[in-house]
Amino acid sequence: MNLRTFTLLIAATLLTIPTIHTQTLTQFGPDGFVKIEEGSGGFFADLDAGDRFSRDHDVAGDINGDGILDLVVGARSDDDGETDAGAVYILFMNTDGTVQSNQKISVLEGGFDETLTASNFFGYGVAGIGDYDKDNIPDIAVTASGMANRALYIIHLNNDGTVKNYVKNEGIVSQGLSAIGDLNKDGKIDLVVCDPGSDAGGMNRGAISILFFDDASQVIPAQTLTINSNSGGFGAGLENDDMFGGREVALLGDLDQDGTQELAVGAFMSDGGKGAVWILSLDPTNFNVVSKIKITEGQGGFNDLLSDEVNPNGTFGGQFGHALCAPGDLNGDGVPDLITGANQQNEGDGYILYLNPDKTVKTYTKINGSLGGFGFTFGEGERFSRSVSFIGDLRGDGTIAVNMGGGVGAGGTGTLYLLFFKPCDFSQAPGLNHWNGGSTLFTNWSHQMQMLTSDSLTFEQCTFKAFETDAAHMTYNYNDGRCICKDSTAVLTASSELSTAYSNECFSGFISTDITELHTENSFAVFPNPTSGDLVLSTSEISFSDKDMISVYSVMGSLLFTSEIRASQTSVDLSLYPSGIYFLHANVRGIYKTFKVIKE
Repeated sequence: MNLRTFTLLIAATLLTIPTIHTQTLTQFGPDGFVKIEEGSGGFFADLDAGDRFSRDHDVAGDINGDGILDLVVGARSDDDGETDAGAVYILFMNTDGTVQSNQKISVLEGGFDETLTASNFFGYGVAGIGDYDKDNIPDIAVTASGMANRALYIIHLNNDGTVKNYVKNEGIVSQGLSAIGDLNKDGKIDLVVCDPGSDAGGMNRGAISILFFDDASQVIPAQTLTINSNSGGFGAGLENDDMFGGREVALLGDLDQDGTQELAVGAFMSDGGKGAVWILSLDPTNFNVVSKIKITEGQGGFNDLLSDEVNPNGTFGGQFGHALCAPGDLNGDGVPDLITGANQQNEGDGYILYLNPDKTVKTYTKINGSLGGFGFTFGEGERFSRSVSFIGDLRGDGTIAVNMGGGVGAGGTGTLYLLFFKPCDFSQAPGLNHWNGGSTLFTNWSHQMQMLTSDSLTFEQCTFKAFETDAAHMTYNYNDGRCICKDSTAVLTASSELSTAYSNECFSGFISTDITELHTENSFAVFPNPTSGDLVLSTSEISFSDKDMISVYSVMGSLLFTSEIRASQTSVDLSLYPSGIYFLHANVRGIYKTFKVIKE
């Protein structure tokens, strides 16, 4: 049976089944990846074994002015000048995720005239910080963690990625660095430095410090807030060797709409090396912790099993929470989500944590060599997900890109995996139905025995099985977690077991047709664009639910604003934000749209 005949058969079948109002659920799913390492993905830099390329990375904005977001990537063990002195690379990107060209910044290249020492580890942490010196060129922050010359550098760039000038903030202890958006609303992107080896309150308990900067790119010491066992309002909860702070943090936005911003912080050696993520709610005025929740195996809604075994490098456990980023709302429920990993578990496991408003985990999906639908081939000891960063809409088409670093790479130089996720519609058939016949591509249910044959799955986990198997159709039962993925020859049949049938519009052979009437697109508009102040989202929809949301992100991926949509027009005030490019995400009745917005 060809797909056109099959589609007509569905339409005829639907007319005979008692119906309820249908809906479309939008899930972000895999859309390919690019492997960037020496000689691959357009990257050629003559890296040496052990350079630790991709030890940290971040989106840096459009540095060369070609309309495409660029990246900054650390190589903290590069040997220019001295052994392990360190270096960073500016990667000028193509929209397909490959590297157009690159510029190295070290004591020997890129116009950086600093003197670095042996084991200085310049590039241990890197972050895109927007335009700090107001010359219309994005700038970067870089940390050097070596004890003899510890510093945080604010590097003002030229269009070609070379150093225009820099400001050295001395004595900053940092084994991780994250840009978190403009927390104090002064027009500058703020930074968090991570010190997982801090002994405040106990040995290796860890700490983070939120840094704010003046117009000269200098840290303002009086405004620095340190959060650890003894300060910043954290209180009890950390144990010796937890290594709170990890290598990155992620500002999630106001999850529960109570006026506090939520900050995710890893503690990757917690619980004997299994690892954990803390989600902290920050006071809106002084940014102290007002509440917190711990997420780890069996706690905070997270139920996956984490490794506590000895690793080849002598450490322990899977090290969940080693690095993380905030990608926005990936399952269309109106709550921002979190990406993290357990990089010492097998060859490295990435996790998408779908969050609840109360900061707990609603569900998760796992990404590795066999799960998640990307089709990676990892070498032994790859350590996938040991670094994570959010790029945003690199293609300019509503997809998002996320970087996840690996450890082996070509000759051990380091690898950056650039993952694309696209919004995929799962169109629900009217009423209670299941897909019958055809070829079964995945199932956790035995019809003969009427029981689950493996773990029950959440809806999000089931959609990823559809992505992995390129299934045209998916049957899901919300009562028992059964998940059945079928090919395009399956036929829609009424269900007596309260199952729900979905069509996967990301299926490679999908043909859209109005005959099935499975969903109707809303029409959206955003105006004025460019804007100097108010921005209006207009939709043709006339009724709304508590899942209909509007969110604004910076080009660095930081959530700046989020609100429920309650009318056909929703206004956002951008007057307090600096000039530049922003992304507006709208989710109405399961339809997800992204707009690139220019603030003048």
